[in-house]
Amino acid sequence: MDILVTYDVETQEKSGQKRLRKVATICQNFGQRVQKSVFECRVTQQQLEEMEHQLSRVIDKERDSLRIYLLYGDRDRVVRVYGRDDYINYDDPMIL
Repeated sequence: MDILVTYDVETQEKSGQKRLRKVATICQNFGQRVQKSVFECRVTQQQLEEMEHQLSRVIDKERDSLRIYLLYGDRDRVVRVYGRDDYINYDDPMIL
């Protein structure tokens, strides 16, 4: 399943900066960054649950915001990109 993960972490304090790095690292383990605080991920249900578990342990629910959108259908149908698109479709053949 394809998902879109967005987050806004309060970074005025050092603890927020640390949370921001942890959130980004977790997201990178499951997908690819398409904007500074936006990741597109292709995950199984089990991976989604693991990702949600890890992220929920890191964010401060009183200060931060985390949103996960389930994208139904092919990326080409559900995502409209205007401008630069650095997304790599790892399902497509890759030439090395």
